[in-house]
Amino acid sequence: MKTYAEMTAELEKLAAHNERLVAGLRSARAQIVELKEDLERVGDPPNSYATFLRRCEGTTIDVLHNGRRLRVATAASLDLDALTPGTELRLNEALAAVEAVPQGDAGNVVPVVEALADSRVLVAVAPDDTRVLRRSGTLAEELLHPGDHVLVDLRSQLVLERIDRAEITDLVLEQVPEVSFDQIGGLGEQIEAIRDAVELPFLQQDLYRTYGLRPPQGVLLYGPPGCGKTMIAKAVAHELVLRSAEVRGVSAQEALENSAFLNVKGPELLNKYVGETERSIRLVFERAREKAAADHPVVIFFDEMEALFRTRGTGLSSDVETTIVPQLLAEIDGVEGLDNVIVIGASNREDMIDPAILRPGRLDVKIRVRRPNARAGREILGLYLDESVPVREDREELLDLATREIYADTPATAYVRVEYSDGGHDVLHFRDFVSGATLRNIVDRAKKLAVKDQLATGEVGVASRHLREAIAAEFAENEDMPSAAHAEDWAKVTGMPGRRRRVDAVVPLQEHALPEGTAADDTAAAAPAEEVTA
Repeated sequence: MKTYAEMTAELEKLAAHNERLVAGLRSARAQIVELKEDLERVGDPPNSYATFLRRCEGTTIDVLHNGRRLRVATAASLDLDALTPGTELRLNEALAAVEAVPQGDAGNVVPVVEALADSRVLVAVAPDDTRVLRRSGTLAEELLHPGDHVLVDLRSQLVLERIDRAEITDLVLEQVPEVSFDQIGGLGEQIEAIRDAVELPFLQQDLYRTYGLRPPQGVLLYGPPGCGKTMIAKAVAHELVLRSAEVRGVSAQEALENSAFLNVKGPELLNKYVGETERSIRLVFERAREKAAADHPVVIFFDEMEALFRTRGTGLSSDVETTIVPQLLAEIDGVEGLDNVIVIGASNREDMIDPAILRPGRLDVKIRVRRPNARAGREILGLYLDESVPVREDREELLDLATREIYADTPATAYVRVEYSDGGHDVLHFRDFVSGATLRNIVDRAKKLAVKDQLATGEVGVASRHLREAIAAEFAENEDMPSAAHAEDWAKVTGMPGRRRRVDAVVPLQEHALPEGTAADDTAAAAPAEEVTA
């Protein structure tokens, strides 16, 4: 007979085996239940989806299902009050609405032709296909303008949402630039003129009304390239916002956030499709009017204005300007006013801009931005060779030295001989073609030379020889710039003297790079920089 201990051990073994059997049965049961659920799920009839149109009597609704309008029942769990036109619904096998699902985010993008008064929208689906669609619930309070792009579901005939296309956003810079008049050198007269034309009418509106004066609609900045036209426009926008903030008693930060500087990139606005360029111009002005509606100043800046608005009838391959120019004229002085909006144009070929744009009442003020003379040039050099830049010699002496070399009037600095059709000619020196951009580049070259010198020798700071080398390198790079093939056009672009006389030829006089120190040696006894005139 088995002992008590043996029987106890056997009983424990059988109990453990029984537990394993129970666990196996439970696992098998769970698998059977899961398989049954999967079988039932696979065997369920497919659900379909529909678009909610309107609520009817009781618990029935009208939906659009597979292109057909149906009146269907709804499940008790569906909140009918929360449904808006365009909501997507899931239908069961009996075509009863049981659940609201997230709205689709795909469809056709079409432009708005007109927003109708009864929550309908007229859209252009194709050039010869214009349709009237209804707004979905998400667009019930949205303000739509002609030219806006919207996402539509043509099957349900609904406008789903407004699409902000990047075509205009990429063409304009909306934030006000952080550029002040203090960062611009040598253009005091032009800055004062544009402040009188732009800031004064905006800040003293009551006085202008008292005297019956109207503020100018626009300003044209013209002159040679690289002389500060774009910087002036940016500074005007920045200073105008700050002055208006002081008058209205708001913080400068708030004013900068609410104001706008629309820097329109002219060539990128051109489009090969008929009417698209005109629409883009219209959208730019619409955006400006929206920004200016809350009494915040807005500046629209057209750089390289002649690229868009050249004289009508001068196109060689096409006459797109015959429609672009009238569009701009209609925006500036059309039926819709331009309150708190200033249009500033910049060009180095003002002779190519259509005269209708430049007449009084449109771009009223014309400001010529000239090349800097010696006094202005020294001021510009001082902005970039300021106290923050380490130097090895006296800073003022370095500025005087650079000014003397740049504005020297010696045979070594003779640049071109301009021959006119009347038999006359002029000899122009490098100083006659100096721009603000040239002066900045000279200082940057000197700084780079100082950096290389410091790495090689350990000496810190800009020295006079760095400036001489920079000036010589800058002049040498520009020796071959005069164009003999298009002498007349080159003369107009550079804004050189005698531009009202017909230019027959431009003959370069520089055959090699300016020797280091030549100008300084020839002009060592020259008068101080402020006495030299360009």
